[in-house]
Amino acid sequence: MRIGIIGAGRVAHHLAQTLSARHQIVQIYSRSLDKAAQLAQQVQASAIHSPEQFDATLDLVIIAVSDQSIAAVIEQVHPHLPEVLMVHTSGSTAMQLLQQAHARAGVFYPLQTFSLEREIDWSQTPVFIEAADEDDQAVLLQLANELSQRVYAYSSEQRLSLHLAAVFACNFSNYCYDIARQIVDVQQVDFSLLYPLMLETAQKATQADPKTMQTGPAMRGDQNILQMHQQLLADAQRPDLQAVYQLFSQQILERHQS
Repeated sequence: MRIGIIGAGRVAHHLAQTLSARHQIVQIYSRSLDKAAQLAQQVQASAIHSPEQFDATLDLVIIAVSDQSIAAVIEQVHPHLPEVLMVHTSGSTAMQLLQQAHARAGVFYPLQTFSLEREIDWSQTPVFIEAADEDDQAVLLQLANELSQRVYAYSSEQRLSLHLAAVFACNFSNYCYDIARQIVDVQQVDFSLLYPLMLETAQKATQADPKTMQTGPAMRGDQNILQMHQQLLADAQRPDLQAVYQLFSQQILERHQS
């Protein structure tokens, strides 16, 4: 398959790298020609700086840009590739956004957190597909099955709920790790001492209902400990973290009283 990729960020990077093993990545288009050129060099593709330069014989174009940029990208690219299957990689953007401007529209959404410096296990990464046309759906299904053992045909509404859940499971939890590091850094305590706890917590959450795995002073309703922690944050002049601590503690307490 001859593929064009729009974007040169983390998602584009990982997709280009893995898809190039079986398919020809023909062109990389990005607002930053330098970034497009860097990625293109890695996958033996051509970097382009304008939608007019797209090859009309492409089989698939993957739009791997920020959610707020998708609509503008479609408007720019559609006139030059009106017959080419075009998909975005967003979990929170409905397929209809593409479909309004481009008939052969679809979605190819990998549910994963991507970093340029880390490889991912594609075989265990869920990939969600959707297409306006049955034949295009079959194309995306075959492509996804080449990458992952966990492929699902989900609607835009289902993907949106997954994306929301992923924000809690990934983005918010990582922010809590950041808070934890800030707290121990104040007393020059080694952050790595928390690694076994963090790993065990994540492992338990994948093996049982997270509600039943909840521990800690908020779950127990231990007001003495809760007040002690709040005082530590007050002494550290961190009202921002006091607010987070209070919110989380109250939510956990209410969850386990129900």
